[in-house]
Amino acid sequence: MTNQPYAAVVDLEAVIDLYYDYPVDFAEDILGVELDGWQQRVLSDLAGHRFVSVRSGQGVGKTALEAIAVCWYICTRPFPKIVCTAPTRQQLMDVLWAEIAKWIDGTILSDLLEWTKTRIYMKGYADRWFATARTATKPENMQGFHEDHMLFIADEASGIEDKIMEAILGTLSGPENKLLMCGNPTRTSGVFYESHHKDRSNYKTHRVSSLDSPRTSKENIEMLKRKYGEDSDVYRIRVIGEFPRSEPNVLIALELAELATECRVVPTETTLHLGVDVARFGDDETVIAPRIGGKVFPLHCYSKRDTMETAGNVIYIAKTMMAAESRLQRVKIKVDDTGVGGGVTDRLNELVREEGLPYEVYPVNNGSVADDTEFYDNKASESWAVIKEALQENFTDHVQGKLPTVELPDDGKLITQLTTRKYRMTSKGRLQVERKEDMKKRGLQSPDRAEAVILSFVEPPEPVPVVVKTDRIDISDLANAY
Repeated sequence: MTNQPYAAVVDLEAVIDLYYDYPVDFAEDILGVELDGWQQRVLSDLAGHRFVSVRSGQGVGKTALEAIAVCWYICTRPFPKIVCTAPTRQQLMDVLWAEIAKWIDGTILSDLLEWTKTRIYMKGYADRWFATARTATKPENMQGFHEDHMLFIADEASGIEDKIMEAILGTLSGPENKLLMCGNPTRTSGVFYESHHKDRSNYKTHRVSSLDSPRTSKENIEMLKRKYGEDSDVYRIRVIGEFPRSEPNVLIALELAELATECRVVPTETTLHLGVDVARFGDDETVIAPRIGGKVFPLHCYSKRDTMETAGNVIYIAKTMMAAESRLQRVKIKVDDTGVGGGVTDRLNELVREEGLPYEVYPVNNGSVADDTEFYDNKASESWAVIKEALQENFTDHVQGKLPTVELPDDGKLITQLTTRKYRMTSKGRLQVERKEDMKKRGLQSPDRAEAVILSFVEPPEPVPVVVKTDRIDISDLANAY
């Protein structure tokens, strides 16, 4: 990175007009910086969304990213308030605050901004247009800020106590109030951890590996690899940018599901699979998950739809996809048949018969006995284990440089639901996934999107032809009867 400006800007009003929604252009034109791809994506997400969370390995350039975000926000929002915080004074003042000063010095920003040891402000507006540094030691340090345009920067966010982060979140009530969290993923609890797990749908999340960054020391990476091993939590945290493995009993690891959203699979199969998880009226969703081969297409999600409309949506999606994919010859529809799902199954069977459609409808009862009763407590547990195995094989193929086999849609709620369900081993040594009721007690949503995807991967048995047996009757006997 350099901090030589490419072009001078005439006045502050021009800066706001030109760069309000374009932090990447601001960085390039005003600061003269050549951003890495991940930095461009994070800044773009910060412009378009309220909450952004970045977990990373060491030395990838996250402090520079935070400093650039501060410079962009303070120059493109009228009368903003920006709060920068970190777990320790050394991290905040000697690292982040010093980095901001570097980006102001030597650029056109030095004509607009005044930098002090604890505050940066727009010249002429010291009391209303500023950024400030507050160590994350007491919740009250984060309170008392109210403005239409606010930005909180949480550096090394994994180390900030929950009560501090909760105070920050409580302050960010306005539609133009934003939060950027960055840090090494050092622990498996807290607001930062949950932003990549159960609260993921509220955030735009990113993971940055030191292996992929041109800025990191490859010698240091090799040293960590030799000293601790690639499977160690130290290597995961400092290099890969992954949380440690110590979260107990989560069935599907976050890294497995996230990788699948980055894969690209070209399906060549001739069967369309539709997984249908049915809700009726309530907070849960009805979800239809289309799959061809290893590629899961974007999910169709509905709220408060009756069973007749749900059946119609399933038929419409099947017809639309078959028309778009000429090679498709058959459709397998797998419906969660428990509860209201039974009505959808019945109506689908009626429609298939009435219209002579080449569709097969399979009811799936997740509470029923597993096919493999030696290892799984019920059908749901077995189905979740199947998707875990597919994602694990996909990850292994990726590591070995092979073509991916599973592609998932980049759907935050789906990834959250896949990667937060826990499991236990029964007294008989069978795997049993967490009950939905227990998930809701932990503050989690019903895993409707995950269940639909998993249903799409269920392989029902091929139908067995029905042979009708009758006694042989001589037709002359019938004639003689009349």
